[in-house]
Amino acid sequence: MSKNVVVIQGHPDPDPARLCRALADAYVQGAREAGHDVMLIDVTTLDFPLLRSQQDFNHGRTPPGLEAATAAILAADHLMLIFPLWLGTLPALTKGFFEQVLRHDVAMEQKPGDRWPHGRLSGTSARIVVTMGMPAFVYRWWFLAHGLRGFERNILRFVGIKPVRETLFGMVDAASDAKRASWTEQMRKLGRMAA
Repeated sequence: MSKNVVVIQGHPDPDPARLCRALADAYVQGAREAGHDVMLIDVTTLDFPLLRSQQDFNHGRTPPGLEAATAAILAADHLMLIFPLWLGTLPALTKGFFEQVLRHDVAMEQKPGDRWPHGRLSGTSARIVVTMGMPAFVYRWWFLAHGLRGFERNILRFVGIKPVRETLFGMVDAASDAKRASWTEQMRKLGRMAA
């Protein structure tokens, strides 16, 4: 069954040699080969301000340059998000992107009589792919993947996205060409399954 897939490439560096870009491209290629409808959003190419107040988050308008990205995310069956681990979590530019496109009025709804708002993205699944310089098991077990867990729980699941799966690639700077090729093929296979 064909899915509507949105791939969000969250590496803030536009250098085409970045591993995140190769992994995102492989995922897109696999998804398209399998007949899925795919939209690639490259965060570094977007121009948007950072949010500076709760009022703006709750009731402000989505910046003009992000309207298409917001609409695509709201219509997606599956999201694939890829970014490098910076200071234990996602880069500030990528976090700022999610703050803009998942604003309270956009990603949440509160029906009359409801005590709490509900996420509008229920029925959407996600895969988070994170590259890092440290071994992935160290991040997962020693640091308890704190930044990743916060992103999953406080952003994605909060707006209704589940299940959320993750793929962590560690020691990327020391990885051989063969290792990088195996990671790329893994992303192509996941793209085919839109998983």
